[in-house]
Amino acid sequence: MEPNRLHIVELLRDGPLTVGEIAERLGLQQPQVSKHLKVLSETDIVEVQPQANRRIYKLRREPFQELESWLQSFRRLWEERFDRLDDYLLEMQATEQHTSNRIEDNNV
Repeated sequence: MEPNRLHIVELLRDGPLTVGEIAERLGLQQPQVSKHLKVLSETDIVEVQPQANRRIYKLRREPFQELESWLQSFRRLWEERFDRLDDYLLEMQATEQHTSNRIEDNNV
């Protein structure tokens, strides 16, 4: 994702903002911000709510919920793999400890 768009998404995480507020916080010109917001709007990441002569932008929940669901499947996969690795390491540690104890017993 283009860095300025990512910054806009990060700003909007905290709540809705106008184009002017976003431009001010990012130190960008309003036309630049409008261009980025147009792309974010066309990809259904943000939605706009006209309010008098201002346009309020906010994040849409749906794309992030879809992303969270997709990531959850990978999270489960990695948790299972880490659990298996943990079991393996505990088994190796127990084997190493058992071998150490046998060597000490033979030396006594």
